[in-house]
Order: sequence, then C-alpha cells, then structure tokens
Amino acid sequence: MNARKRHIPMRSCVACGGKTPKRELLRIVATPEGGAQVDASGRMHGRGAYICPNCAADAGKLRQERLAHSLRTSIDNRQWDKVIADISAHSEAQAR
Repeated sequence: MNARKRHIPMRSCVACGGKTPKRELLRIVATPEGGAQVDASGRMHGRGAYICPNCAADAGKLRQERLAHSLRTSIDNRQWDKVIADISAHSEAQAR
C-alpha cells in the first residue's frame, strides 16, 4: 500500500524571501491597535508575516517598511524596537 504524504505548508520569509516550512518560522502578527507583535506560539489571531531562523538571528536584515507592508499596518519606532528585541530574544532562546 502507498503511504499517503502529508501536506507541509510553506511560507516566505519577509526578510530574505526564502521558502521554508511554516513550523520552522517565527510569526509576527498585526495587532488590532495597528502595530506588530511577535507570536511565538503561532496561534494568535490576525494577519501574520513570517521570518526564518537565519534572519531572526540577524534581526538587522528585517526592514521596518517591508514588515509594515506585509502586515498592511504601520509600525511606529517604539513598537519596532520591541519587535526587534523580541525576535532577538526568541532566536537566542532557540540557539540554547
């Protein structure tokens, strides 16, 4: 009997554009207030954008305008600093 292959959802990284399985990516979500927030669980409601582990390790690759465009929202500098700090903290935790 042929074993049935499971579908693996693929997503693009907003920083580098590379295609990666969804489970391996870090999700960033547009908040209802009009900002962005890191979603480590991958289950928050709202429009999401994904970042690969390589780009998360070097958060400087991610551009504020590109993320805002992907999320269809505006991100002020205070929220941007928090998103970058959360991405860096998440990638450090994954490295351990």
